[in-house]
Order: sequence, then structure tokens, then C-alpha cells
Amino acid sequence: MATTSMNKKINPSISWLTDLDVFAVNRLPAHSDHLYYETKQEAQASAAMKLRHDLNGSWKFHYSLNPKMRPQHFYHQDFDCIGWDDIQVPGHIQLQGYGQPQYVNTMYPWDGHNDIRPPEIPQDHNPVGSYVKYFHVPENMQNRPVYISFQGVESAFYVWLNGEFVGYSEDSFTPSEFDLTPYLVEGENKLAVEVYQRSTGSWLEDQDFWRFSGIFRDVYLYTVPEIHVYDIHVRAELDSSFTKGTVQADITFLSSVPEGATIIAKLCDKEKNVVASTNCQTSGMNPSFLIELDTPHLWNAENPYLYRLIIEIYNESGALVEVIPQKIGFRRFELVDKIMCINGERIVFKGVNRHEFNCRSGRTITKEDMLWDIKTLKQHNINAVRTSHYPNQSYWYELCDEYGVYVIDEMNLETHGSWQKMGAVEPSWNIPGNNPEWQDIVMDRAISMYERDKNHPSILIWSCGNESYAGEVILNVSKYFKSVDPSRLVHYEGVFHNRAYNETSDMESRMYAKPADIEKYLNDDPEKPYISCEYMHAMGNSLGGMYKYTELEEKYPMYQGGFIWDYIDQSLIKKDRYGQEFLAYGGDFGDRPTDYGFCTNGIVYANRELSPKMQEVKFLYQNIKLVPNRNGVTVHNNNLFIGTEDYKLEYTLLLEGEETFRGTMDVDVAPQSMLQIEFDLPEGIIEAAGEYCVQTSMKLKENTLWADAGYEISYGQFIFHEGKLINEKIDLPKDSLRVVNGDVNIGVHGKDFTIMFSKQVGSLTSIKYSGKEMIEQPPSPLFWRAQTDNDKGYQQSFQSGCWLTASMARRCISVELEQQQDRVKVEFTYNFSISADIEVKIAYIVFSDGSVRVKSAYTGAENLPQMPIYAISFKVSADYDQVEMYAMGPEENYSDRAEGAKLGIYQSQVINNTGYVVPQESGNRTGVRWAKLTNNNGKGIKIAASTEPLECTFSPYTAFELENAAHHYELPNVHYTVVTVAGKQMGVGGDDSWGAPVHGEHLIQANKDMEFEFMISRI
Repeated sequence: MATTSMNKKINPSISWLTDLDVFAVNRLPAHSDHLYYETKQEAQASAAMKLRHDLNGSWKFHYSLNPKMRPQHFYHQDFDCIGWDDIQVPGHIQLQGYGQPQYVNTMYPWDGHNDIRPPEIPQDHNPVGSYVKYFHVPENMQNRPVYISFQGVESAFYVWLNGEFVGYSEDSFTPSEFDLTPYLVEGENKLAVEVYQRSTGSWLEDQDFWRFSGIFRDVYLYTVPEIHVYDIHVRAELDSSFTKGTVQADITFLSSVPEGATIIAKLCDKEKNVVASTNCQTSGMNPSFLIELDTPHLWNAENPYLYRLIIEIYNESGALVEVIPQKIGFRRFELVDKIMCINGERIVFKGVNRHEFNCRSGRTITKEDMLWDIKTLKQHNINAVRTSHYPNQSYWYELCDEYGVYVIDEMNLETHGSWQKMGAVEPSWNIPGNNPEWQDIVMDRAISMYERDKNHPSILIWSCGNESYAGEVILNVSKYFKSVDPSRLVHYEGVFHNRAYNETSDMESRMYAKPADIEKYLNDDPEKPYISCEYMHAMGNSLGGMYKYTELEEKYPMYQGGFIWDYIDQSLIKKDRYGQEFLAYGGDFGDRPTDYGFCTNGIVYANRELSPKMQEVKFLYQNIKLVPNRNGVTVHNNNLFIGTEDYKLEYTLLLEGEETFRGTMDVDVAPQSMLQIEFDLPEGIIEAAGEYCVQTSMKLKENTLWADAGYEISYGQFIFHEGKLINEKIDLPKDSLRVVNGDVNIGVHGKDFTIMFSKQVGSLTSIKYSGKEMIEQPPSPLFWRAQTDNDKGYQQSFQSGCWLTASMARRCISVELEQQQDRVKVEFTYNFSISADIEVKIAYIVFSDGSVRVKSAYTGAENLPQMPIYAISFKVSADYDQVEMYAMGPEENYSDRAEGAKLGIYQSQVINNTGYVVPQESGNRTGVRWAKLTNNNGKGIKIAASTEPLECTFSPYTAFELENAAHHYELPNVHYTVVTVAGKQMGVGGDDSWGAPVHGEHLIQANKDMEFEFMISRI
């Protein structure tokens, strides 16, 4: 039931919460989210609307655990609630001291507590928030109609004003508006809102997110002019040549319009010049007008050109009564020969899924949050966003229009727990399915989203929701979108599980399909273009192997990109028992059932700091690809519509990490073309022996909306060598060494150093330079890393747990000593309980200057699982916490997540390498040529690769300490710096986080012989 009539008094009933036929009572019909003003000046300035009055702020509040405990008559005028608590609106109830947040992914939050099926809801635990707001009608609204808009309330609510029932609504993520005019009184008015966490709508809102409730988006009063455009549908369309544009506007007035009223419409360009106009007499409630424009500027994500359509409404006396400034973009999105095209060009979505989230306020996010997000997307070459899995605040779409981001707008529908249990598809009681009784309540959500959002050019695709299986109900939603909006396509992934409803989606959309599966589809004469609506599950230390997906972009025209899961960690600020804040995840609030840390999947941390994963995203998503060699660079401009004239090409020559030359030039490479450019390098600059790196980048010439001049948007590098190998040890002093081969220890003594080895311990035990001890815990072979979230999903501890055992215990079976005048070699041989056939030899060669060459040699064996890491690890004092590395960086990287890393010299602190919300392996660098670990006085050690580059991590914690901690506050106080030098570490993976293996080329096979070596020297 969706009624708008108020002629008949309606008595609200709590039974509506479980009645599929009642989801909107007295709620006004959904309409466009356009702004309107009473003067041209206000409209031109896009000022705050004077015809709106904000009700955000402090409200009186009462919390009840269930409906039986609620103050049932609190809405009465004489009910005294002055002594109630205060709560902030907008905001979630559970983040303001009431109840508890609960995080679950696919299961319903009441699973295991209540034995119910749709549309039943829990009776014992259905928290009720009773809100009261007292207000006076603003002066400019008096003697005019007054309405109220709730932009988002979770999940169902009743409204009263001055003791009179106003209305009821469900659907947490689209506006609910009501007419307050008949109930207003002079002076103080009492607004009462009763919010229920559980309703029939809760069965449709089983998204992978925290389960909150309350008034979590803006609330405001609004009034309207004497003649008011209630809804406007603006279609900016292009002909097939993309040179002729038409603006078709269909208007719906709120009420009948007096004869003689007129509409003047002006189309203005970015410089505010009127480029076309029309005027017409209004006829009836639903007038339309058409404006034509030759050779319009086109809207796309690369150049999001927006016109402004100014609609002026004049009454019968010729007086201006309303002005609507509506931004529009001319663009044409369509399927052409089975390929999605924007303005005639094949589109590739370089996308991300985005929850609205803030670590302190949950899904109540600010305009500042959204501005940070949109700039972050643009800065990192992300051109598309999927509003997973609900309509976002209107301001987000305005930003996508203005900044240039393609949008899949997804309706508020997910019923995951009704058809998939613990990963198995079991749709015996799936909703909405083919159940006609669910059709209206589901369709209402589609209509509300479409009507509000239809005028945003950034929205290319409507999505019928997420993970709700398939059936007639969702198919009908798809047909609705197509019937009202032929200018957009329709998306729905769920048909993958039931191909009988394949026509629901205009594209083949899959989640977490592996690259090989995608290629299989694309090689099998497909009928639809392909996107991954979710891929690269970025949980914890992840995103390995992303390049395998982006490589498909140029290989298959019908591969049209994907959307990373997801943008931001959903972790919440909480205090531990000692009052210290930390980022919490599912289960940390006593919430059961829960899916624990499965909410930490962002490429951005919940506090809006970039995670290291973003480095890879930015590189693999870049539209301008730079492929340098030692003499020049090939610029591949894969933009569809813009050249490179807004960027400056910068090229830098490095020798052993140090800059020797930097040059810049202007380049103009047309869209979808390439150009080979020669560098203007000084003669003879590449003559000295060593490792060279040519780094090229495209940087903004001028400030933009999303970044300042000088910002690097793309880069590429080329590494080559002249002469000797890197870090080759030459010109060693020939001083003699004194060796003491004791009963237990072997001591090697030089002028101002002592190196000690223990036969009993079976390792190097001391490096003392100038009386300063460097070794706090002896080096030992390491085969185990602290499991990443993806490792846990793969069950690495079950599959490869023997390597944990091998890392914790070994037997030294021999110690060999070889002496020369200027060097001494001590070699330890180890065997391991996990296999009699594997062996590790670690040889230490001490030179007369006190430097130590370390070589580790592993002899492999059959029938052993993959090895997480092949390394040597030791501890030094935590005083040594300053790191400088000549390696791939600047952010952490792994063998399968190093495409975006640059070779250079980088500084960091050890404490900065601790990483993710759940402690796990982090901070690794590949391609390490050398690393310096020093204290604040600049003293310490240098570790340098002797042959092939290394992988290194400097951490305050051992792999075992990280492994055993579920939160950072569980980690011990810092006493050491843990140095891990690896010949190789396996990749981190990311195809999914519940069983997908790391790709084979990034694994370490235990049956292969391996070795690596490095030099330790003093600083």
C-alpha cells in the first residue's frame, strides 16, 4: 500500500512491519532531486535553498529493546519527554550509546536467534528508537504548504506531528517525504518519529555491512512556491553522429497551473553563455519542451562537460515564481555490436564498489567525506563506481557528474541469506524470487531510486540490486527500468545462478570470476559484453594478481572492466579496556552472529588513509601508459576523448637510485593513439658503470578540481645496467683476522669488531661494531609468514602449516669452519622434522672490514606443500628503527603486486610497516638492492644483495607475534626490530578471500633447490 491521500484518517498499526502490502503510507511520490529557488540570483549562485529548513541536530530520544517496551504514546502532545536523552540526527542509534552494531555478511543478523522466515521479524529483539523534535515553522514557510523530507531512515518508521499520524515508510536508502501542512500549529510543533530496526524491509537489506538503525541521513522541512515543479525528467540526447543534441524536458507540477503561466528555459554553457533557449505556455500539469543544440560539448568521465539548464516559471501575471538550475550532460550510452559504448567509443570500467562509510559515524557521511572520496578516485585513475548496494546520497551523484565518474546506480535490494548458505546455493525459500506478493515492495525501491536519480549524466547503468538470486520479480524490475529509460542499460549479476532469467541483465556480470574463466566466456562466442561487478577482493593485504585482469582489456573488446571490492574498510572506532582507540570489526561489540574481519576489504582504510594497495590500482588503471627505454618513451594514450595536452611529460635518469638528470617536455598525443618520443639527454650521461633507471611520468600542468598542478597521474620505468653487477663487493681490505675456535663459540675478531658464532645455538649470535651489539636474537631460517586474510581463506595453516613448524624448530647437524688470512667462513647445516630430505645451509663469510656475507641454500624435496616464504630472520634492538632502502616502492609490494612500484631510494620508520586492521604480513619490499637500518644517530647496519635483488621487511613484530594477534592492541610492546631478508616470498593473491590460491608463478615450490645471499656491513 502506497497511499498519498489524507482525506481519510488512518490509524497506524504495528502489523505493518510484517505486512508485504504496506511499505508506504501517506508518503509522497518519489521525484527528481532538483534544486529550486525563488530568484535568478540564488539559482545562478547554487546557494543553499532558502525554501528548506534543516532539522538536523539534537533530538530527544528513547531506546527500547523491542516494541513491547516502547513508550507507545510518546507522540501525544501532552507526553513529557523533556527528561529523555539527546541523540544526534543524522546518526545511527548503535553508534550513540544504544544497543550494539552488528556486522554480518551473507547471513541474516537474527540467524541462530530466531526461527523465522519472510516476512516474519524478531519480536524479542527489534530495537525501537523514539525520536522527538520540537520546532517552529520558519517565517518564510508560514502560510505556505510545508513538507518534511527524511533522506534515509533504517529500516521502517512512523511519523506523527502534534499528536496526529502523518505517515509510514520503509526503504532505508531513498527519501521518504510527507505533507505536514494539515497538522501544523502556530508556535511550537512536536514532531515524533518511531524507528524500527526490523521490518519486512530488513529481509531485502541483507547487504554485506554493519547492521544499524535510526535516522542516518538529513532531515529537513521544505516549502514550495505558488507554482512548483514537483518532478522534472531531463533527457540530454545525441543523434548517431554525436553532433546534434536535444534536451527533452518533461515537467510535472505539484498542482494545477493557472492559465497564462509560462516557462522559459535557457541552456547555458560552462561560461554561463546562453547557447539555446525556448519558452512555452504551460498546458496542464505535465508540460514538455524541447531544445536543440548543434555540436554540443559531450559529457564523459575524462572531460565531464556540464551545461546548465535554467528553467524559469512565471505566473499568469508575468511574475517569476520559481527557478530551477539543472546540470545536464550530453552523452550517449548504448550497446553497439555487443559492446558498451559511451559516445560511440568502447568503454572500459576501471571501477570500485563503494559503501558509504565513516569509521566514527558509520553510513552517516559528510560532504567532506564525499569530496575526499571523489578526489581520491580521480587521483588514482578510478573512472567508475558501483553504489554497493543501495542508492547513495544525492550529493555523491552531483560530484560524479561534476568530476567525471561513471556510475552503476544500484537499488536497495539484497537477500543473500535467503538463497546462499555457507557458500552453497540453496534457493528453496529465496525472496523475492517468483513470489508475486513481493513484487510491489521490491518495485517501490526501483521506482524511488529511478525517480530521484534519473537526471544525473554520470549514471550509465541501473542495477536491480545485489545477490538476490533471480526470478520474475527482479526480471520485472529490469523491464521497468528499460521501459522508463531506454538511454541506460540494466545490470544484474544474480542471473549467473539461474540462466532462465538471463534477459534481466544487458551484460554478463560475474563476481570473482578468475581470469581463465573470464577468457573462457569471451572465447565462446558470447552474446553480451562482460564486466566483473566485483573482483579483486581487497581484504587485508591483498590485490595480488590484479594485472591478470587488466591485461584482458586490450585482448578482448567484449571485456569491459570491473569493480574492485571494495573502496573503504568498514571498521569502526572503538576503545580498548585501557581507553585507547582502535579500529574494530565484526564481533568486537559483542555482536553475534558475526562475520568478524570480513568487513575490512578497502583499498582505503576506514580513517580515510590510503592503503598500500592503492599504488597498484593507480598504475594498472592509468589511461596514459608510458613505456620507456634508455633513449625515449612510447606514450600510449588510451583515453577515449582527451589528448595529453593538459599534462607535462617528465623524465628522470637515476644511477644506483640517485638522480643524474631530469627533463620535461610538452607532448600532445591524441586520444586512442601512441607516440614515440626521444629524450634530450646530455651526451655521455650513460657511461659510468652501474644500474640505471629511466622513470617517466605525466604530471598536471595546472590545478584541477581533483588535484593540484604537478600531480603525477601516470608513470612507467625502464631498468638497465652498464658494467658491473649491482652491489658487487670490491676492494676489500686485506687485514688479518683473529679467530678463536672455542669449545662452544667461534669468535672472529678484527680491529674494532667481533663476530661470534655459537656451536650450541647453531647460528650467528653476535655482531659487535665498535662495542655496539647488533644482534638481539640470532638469525634463523624462516618459511612462515603471518597469514594474510587471503592466506586464512585459503586455509594456509592447514595446507602449509608444516612450514610454521619448520620455522619454529630446526636441528643444527653440522658446523664447519674455514679460515683464510682476510676472511673466515662458518657454515651451519640444518635439518627439519617435517621432512628428512630437506636441508638448509647458511654460510657466513666474515671479511676483515667486519662485513659479513650471508648465503642461504635450500635443498628441496617432494611431497611438501607450497612454502610461504624462504628467508632468514633475526632481531636487533628497537633503537634501530630508521629504514632507508634502495628497492621497489615507495609502498609495500609483493611479487604479484609490484606492477605499480618504482625503483628508488625510500625512507621510512619501522613502526610504519605494521599495516592492516587485522595484524598480518605487511611491509614487504621487492627488488631490494640494499637497505640501511639505523638509529637516530645514523649508526646501524646495511644489508645489500650480493647477486639477485632481495625481498625485505623491517617490522616491530615477528611473524609469530602477528599471527597470534587478532587486533593491534594484542601485540606486545615494541622491544625489537625484526629483520627479515628473503630470497622470495609468495604473492598475496586477491582473486577472492575464501579459497582462491595465489597464482602459480607467484608461489614457492618446496621441491626446488633455492639460494640467496646478501652482505651485512656497518654504518
